[in-house]
Order: sequence, then C-alpha cells, then structure tokens
Amino acid sequence: MKYTYANFNPCFFSPMENKNNASKRISVIIPCLNAANTIGQQLNALVHQSVAPWEVLVSDNGSTDGSQEIVHQYVDRLPKLRVIDASGYRGASHARNKGAAVATGNYLAFCDADDVVSADWISALEKAFAKHDFVASRFDYNLLNDSTVNAVQDSGLQNFRVPFLPFAGACGLGIKRSLHEAVSGFDEDFTHLEDAEYCLRVQRLGTPLFFVPDAIVHIRYSASQDHSFISSRKASFKHGYNWGNGLAKIYQRYRAEGMYLHGIIPRLAVSIFYFFRCIISGFHCDNIWKLGWHIGVLHGFIQNRIMQL
Repeated sequence: MKYTYANFNPCFFSPMENKNNASKRISVIIPCLNAANTIGQQLNALVHQSVAPWEVLVSDNGSTDGSQEIVHQYVDRLPKLRVIDASGYRGASHARNKGAAVATGNYLAFCDADDVVSADWISALEKAFAKHDFVASRFDYNLLNDSTVNAVQDSGLQNFRVPFLPFAGACGLGIKRSLHEAVSGFDEDFTHLEDAEYCLRVQRLGTPLFFVPDAIVHIRYSASQDHSFISSRKASFKHGYNWGNGLAKIYQRYRAEGMYLHGIIPRLAVSIFYFFRCIISGFHCDNIWKLGWHIGVLHGFIQNRIMQL
C-alpha cells in the first residue's frame, strides 16, 4: 500500500538477537502484474540479502509485459525462486494468497514488485520472528522518489485518524504461516486497503502487530514514466479515491466493533474545503489526493448504504 490517510502509532519493536534464528524459514512472496520495469531491482535486492530467504515466490497475476522473462533471469542467483500462476483472479490479494498456499517456509514475508527491500530486511525479520508472529517493516521514501508525499509508516505503525487497531502496508508484512492460514489469508473482495483489513483480522485473533524499524523497504510511488502535470494529478486523485472507498468498506465491517469514521455531512464539508484548497494551491498533488480520499469515502458510504450523518 502506497497511500493511506493515517496517523502513526508510536508502538515499535526493536529486534533482539536469538540463537534459533536459523530455524525461521522465511518464504518471500511477491505479487506481480506487469512489473517488467521494476521487478529486477527487487529480485536483485533479494539476491544481496545479508541472510538469504528460504525461498522466493513470484506470484504472477497475469502479466503480459515480459515480467516472467525478467524473473527467470534470476533463477541461478536465487536457487529457490519460483513463478506461481496467480492469473485466475485479478488482484494483489489473490496473488499473495496463491503464493502463500504453496510456500514451504514456516514464516511468510510479503513485498511488492515495484519496491526494493534493504540488504538486512530478511535478517531483521528473522530476528523479529524469534519473539513475534506478526510484524511490519519500516518504509523509506527517499531512495526511489524525487519528492515525498504522504510518507506513512516511516516511524511506526499506521492508524486510522480516529484510533482503532493499528495496521501496516502489505509490501512489508511478515507473518507466521499458520497464522495467515488461520485467518484464511487476504480478503480477495478488497481491491484497496486489503492489507489494513488483513491486519485487523489477524489482531482480532489476539496476535498484535509489531513494528520492526530495522526491516526497511524502499517504497516507490509510481513506476510510470509519464510524469506530466495532468497525469500525475489524475493519479493522485485516483489513489486517494480508491483508498477512501476501501476505508468505507472496512468501516462497514468493523464499526460494530468500535471503529469510527466521521459521517456524510462533515465529510462533504471537508471535500468542499479541499476542492477550493486544490484551486488555491495550484492543484498540489497532496491536496488532490486528500480530495480524492474524502470523495472516495463519501462514495463508499453511498455504495455500502451507510447513512451516518
């Protein structure tokens, strides 16, 4: 998950050394859809880990751009690298679940095809798994981006504006495989914020989510080469809208358990505020993203028949 409108949770975990780290077999799962321009960088980062992953599973969601050919170039450098056919149903949730279903490690580590993990990512997760079954990486935005907008999860877990349970982006989550299976994996009906919903379900089983600051994932905002004024603003609005719409769907599921969102009237007022703020700021991407986010929540309320004023 690249964009969420969130506050940070101060809870974090510093990994401790453990003599039994070698027993933590970590399967890395990478959902992939037309990532030929970037997946080589991610695989190269996994080749150069200070502690090698148990296996790497590229779960291909139906790529048509030569992504699989790029992956096959790394077979000699990552001996336990496999491509999994996840083309049956479109979506990162389905791809992650397909990869997890055939993983042989006792721990799963999810990362994305357009990001780059740090050299000690596996090592940090391995140490964290000595004490915790559900962990989140730290995000860095400086390496792969010219500017930083909505830099979340760079100092702690993410949280909803009105605190509920914390969550983290799936592009750096680690979890014990049996726990992933206990919650039946990611909900494939969620196209956005599926990672936040997944985190809520895992924690509701009684397993807390811990932040691992030494497990760093370098986040890429966009792999697109088209950075024109109009296209970048459209992308910002779409990202915000999709995540806001997904948040409304999560709220429909969890509001009876204490989750809270502001209703239609204040949301509409804030949408109008950001509309004018976009104009005054010269259509700054951050304001456009927030406008899209609030409109996405509003539309999600209507779609899910949440008549909360």
